Amino acid sequence: MAWSRTYAGDEPVRVNKWLAQSSVCSRREAEALIARGLVEIDGVVVEDVGRKILPGQTLVLADQGREALDAKLTVLIHKPEGIVSSQPEGDQVPAVRLLRRAALFGTSEVIPTIDNRLAPVGRLDMDSRGLLILSEDGVLAKAVIGPDSELDKEYFVQVDGEVTPEKVALLRHGLELDGRQLRPAEVDEVMPGRLRFVLTEGRNRQIRRMCELVELEVVDLQRVRIGPIELGDLPEGMWRPLSAAERSALLTASKPRPPG
Repeated sequence: MAWSRTYAGDEPVRVNKWLAQSSVCSRREAEALIARGLVEIDGVVVEDVGRKILPGQTLVLADQGREALDAKLTVLIHKPEGIVSSQPEGDQVPAVRLLRRAALFGTSEVIPTIDNRLAPVGRLDMDSRGLLILSEDGVLAKAVIGPDSELDKEYFVQVDGEVTPEKVALLRHGLELDGRQLRPAEVDEVMPGRLRFVLTEGRNRQIRRMCELVELEVVDLQRVRIGPIELGDLPEGMWRPLSAAERSALLTASKPRPPG
């Protein structure tokens, strides 16, 4: 189905910029779609990549354009402990090695190959397990880990050490890493020694370092949710493709919320 939207801004804006701001595609992808004649404004094909859309005009992206964008592969992996998210060192095993047909959970029209340049979208260190996104979709990656993203991530963490109300209060708000204050976090003790974290940022080994600052040692860390996408019943070591509906939900959830 073609994508259509009426521009409601106050000032003219370049079509490629507006499509990127609308989380449809990147600016470079928009320029490629224009070059292929797949973008119309008020029924007229856009031929100039520098064309601006005016307030009240309606842009339509043809079906072929949507299909080209949807063809960019994104997968969800239940990463086990001991697997690295991105570039391995020495004999480390990268997460992309899990993307075999035998490890597919459910069905997929595409089995990733070396031609799919799948990159991790967000950190999950080697000693942690849980939900990991790999994608060749630059728009989705920006939505998940870009500086303006509002997506939260949920973790369950088993710790050694005494968990006190004072430590939980510090974990929620009051710590800093690398000389910078951390954003407020949701932290609750759901069972003795088992904490639930919800974060809106992703500093390097953040939860482990936060716990160290309050004299708690992380013995198990599992990410169970990224925005609206949940790990669910995806077995450890297996993968599945991200659906078009899930991609749309991620893009919508990542947009900054209006003030107030």
